[in-house]
Order: sequence, then structure tokens, then C-alpha cells
Amino acid sequence: MIVRNEEQNLAQCLQSVKGVVDEMVVLDTGSTDRTTEIAKEWGAQVYYFDWCDDFAVARNFALKYVTGEWILVLDADERLVSSIVPQIKQAITQEDCLVINLVRQEIGASQSPYSLISRLFRNHPKIQFNRPYHALIDDSVNQLLKQEGRWKIGSLADVAILHEGYQADAIARRNKQQIAKQAMQSYLAEQPSDPYVASKLGALYVDMGEIAKGLQLLTKGLKQLNLYSKYEEAEADDSLFYELHYHLGIAHRKKQNLAEAKHYYEIAIKANILPQLKLGAYNNLGNLLKDTGHLLEAKAAYEMTLQIDPNFVQGYYNLGMTLRAMGDYAEAIAAYQKAIQLDPNYAEAYQNLGVALLSAGKVLSGLEALKTAVALHQKSDPTEAERLRQTLQQMGFNL
Repeated sequence: MIVRNEEQNLAQCLQSVKGVVDEMVVLDTGSTDRTTEIAKEWGAQVYYFDWCDDFAVARNFALKYVTGEWILVLDADERLVSSIVPQIKQAITQEDCLVINLVRQEIGASQSPYSLISRLFRNHPKIQFNRPYHALIDDSVNQLLKQEGRWKIGSLADVAILHEGYQADAIARRNKQQIAKQAMQSYLAEQPSDPYVASKLGALYVDMGEIAKGLQLLTKGLKQLNLYSKYEEAEADDSLFYELHYHLGIAHRKKQNLAEAKHYYEIAIKANILPQLKLGAYNNLGNLLKDTGHLLEAKAAYEMTLQIDPNFVQGYYNLGMTLRAMGDYAEAIAAYQKAIQLDPNYAEAYQNLGVALLSAGKVLSGLEALKTAVALHQKSDPTEAERLRQTLQQMGFNL
């Protein structure tokens, strides 16, 4: 792993692999806090690197110190899921396996809660990272597969890594968006035909409000991917195919191009990738359908998210919103309650549960849910708490 000023996260990360891995190699890129001391306390070998605004260069530098046969790459704001360890140990016994792709759960992500990442691979001298941000081994692996045909790529379907870095406060605290934007813009200037960077940077533009610029770059990236597949006589990267269509759906939705957004979400859903990686597209498609009055279709989309992941909190909440709009208060209440069971601090779920209970004539239970919603909003959004409180007072309820 490469780190910098990670004293808040590092111990939890290293604890998750302690006793699982044979060695821990930590490359520090300029910490001014207790990061290196914590790494040493957990038994890690600590090395140092002068940061050069390029994650790939740093990761490749760290690889030089690895002695094991297999390499697991983690960031400090990630941790290994203990239940996946037996599967990992079994997977790496396959003599012809070069890379094991792992599912990462994005804790607090507002869009896709899962991603598939190539973070477990053989310690092969030709495997190297490239791209200064979102550094990947994929290009070197593809070259190796062409040169040495005996290798294959594997994957594990269960969640292997938990990632905290997409929580809003973490992104703001580390200025992640600006750092990513600067690094990817520089790389794109050197590699203007790279569809992967076009996808990542285009999505970032959209997320930062530069929607027209993001839409243009995502469209360009999709054309580049299609051209690569045509002229290289190769199959398109399935995950990149999904991401480009998915983020084009988001961009068009923000521009209120609803037909185009629906079109891109539906194509994304057809991508040949693990079902849990499609949750964002199914959920966003459901939102679009719900907001345009296609409630039965929206209900089906949300039910699909829950079929894929029975613990998808947002799916239960959105299903509750749809059922309430359909007048099915009993089922809506059950959906909200399931969301709250999975996330007891879900203020909006309590708020809409209260409304559904009042609509169903269950006044006391409804007021109790609304009271809890006000208390939860007060902690995270006092303005919303006051707005809800005043609305209820206007309705004759004093909480």
C-alpha cells in the first residue's frame, strides 16, 4: 500500500490483514502525522518515496519491495473482509491464474455501491501499474496474456474489500476531486484516445457540475471504445462499456434529457458484468421511471436491485416511495421499515415512514416516526429539521 497522512485509517486497514498476509509493505509518500509509526507498530515494512503526482509510479516503486508470490493492494481507507479470506486462499492455489478480481463495496457512495477491482495478482515482473490516477495493472496484464497464453483471470463474487473513501466528508477533507481532476487532465492531454480516462474524468466533471464538458468527454470515450473494439478485433472491456453508458445516463438525466438517460441506463444493464455492479444503473433507472410516473416499471427496477442485493438500503427506501405513490401504504411502510432496520440513522426513511403511517391512519406511530426523523435531521441537517418541524406545526402537530 501507498500512504500519506493516514493515521486515522491505517490501523483498521492493517488489522484487517494481520495474520492473513505474510508481509506488509507500506510506502509513505510524505506523511507529517503518525502514519509511519502506526505502520511499524503493526509490523509493516515502511519505505519512503518523494511524491510526484503519479499514483502509478508510486505503486510500481512499492512493488520492488514485495517478496511474496501473490500481491494484495489496499488503500488506507479500505479493509479486507474476513469472510473472503478462505476464498482468496483457495483462488491463489490455481497454477494458471494471474489475477483475481475482487468486489469492493463503496461505503457511503451516492451512486454505485460496488465496483470490481484488480487488486490481487501474482508477483510477476511484467505486471505494472499505469495511469497517474486510478492506477491500474490492467494494461500490463492484457499484454502479458497475449505474450504468455497460459494465464487466466479469475474473480470472486462476494465482497472482499470495504472502502470508506466515497463518503462525502472524506472526499471534502482530502480535496479528492480536485486532485483527481488535475491528475487525469494531465494524463488525458498525453493520451487523448484513452477511453478509460475519458470515462473517469467525464464522470468526475458531471459530479462536479461541469455537465456539458462531462457529457462531451463521455461520448468521446464511448466512440473510442467502439473504435478500439472494431480495429483491434477485440471485445470491448465489459466494465468500461458499463461505466460509460451508466455515466452517460447520469449526465443526460442532469441535463433533463430523459429519453437519452433511459436509453443509456438500459444499455448499461445489459453489460456482461457481475449483477451487483449494475445496482447503480437499476436504481437510477428506477428513479427516472418513478419521477416520470411509470410506477410499475420503477417498482420492478427497485425489486431487481433487492434481488441482487437484499441489503441494499436505498432500494428499500425507493421501493417504499414508489409503493406510497401507488397508494399501497402497507407495503410502503414495510419497505421503509426494512431500510431503517438496515440503517437506523436514515432520517429520510423515518420521515417518509411517518407520512405513510399518517396516510394509513396510524397517527400515533406516524408522529413517533416523524419525531425520530426530526431528531436525526437535527444532527446532520438542522435546517431540514426546522423545516420539517414547522411543516408539522402548520398541520397541527407539535413534536
